[in-house]
Amino acid sequence: MPRSVGAGILDAMSRFIALLRGVNVGGRTIRSRELTDVFRSLGYEDVRTVLASGNVVFEAEGEASALRADIEKALSDRFGYDARAHVLDTDALASVIDAYPFAEREGWHRYVVFLIGAQPGTGAARTDELDALAHDVLDATLDPALEQVADGGAVVYWTVERGHTLDSVVGKRLGTARGRALTTNRNLNSLRRLL
Repeated sequence: MPRSVGAGILDAMSRFIALLRGVNVGGRTIRSRELTDVFRSLGYEDVRTVLASGNVVFEAEGEASALRADIEKALSDRFGYDARAHVLDTDALASVIDAYPFAEREGWHRYVVFLIGAQPGTGAARTDELDALAHDVLDATLDPALEQVADGGAVVYWTVERGHTLDSVVGKRLGTARGRALTTNRNLNSLRRLL
């Protein structure tokens, strides 16, 4: 959103969401205050964390891909791990949420699998590597009584019966080293809280 600076000069500030991979899971704990400090050190404004699972909302100038590179480097430098982040603006996130194709069902999870770096609404939403992973998930033979997937371009939509997230076909494919390196997942309810 535009804001005035100095003598009426306008900078184009936009609200972005960073979905960080592997924060506060698997023994890696990063406090919300530490995340906020890293984002502020990059010059981002109105920084806030949502939940304790690596969701950061902030305002910045620039494009999502450039912001992503800066965020990953800053997190890697500060916390000593190979940081992965998916960055998108609020309009893109709203579009992803609005396009969710599966109805709410009692006893089922509704997930969005973000292909890290793929941007909604771009002509080349997925790199070859991301495309191969997406097709590995989308082309899998699934039991629709247990789970379903749909192609969302820059995301994969997934719904799965509770209690089967990790042992389902999609869960196992996303749990591979390649899947963990190239994706970050959020449930639909969490995503709505980021807007």
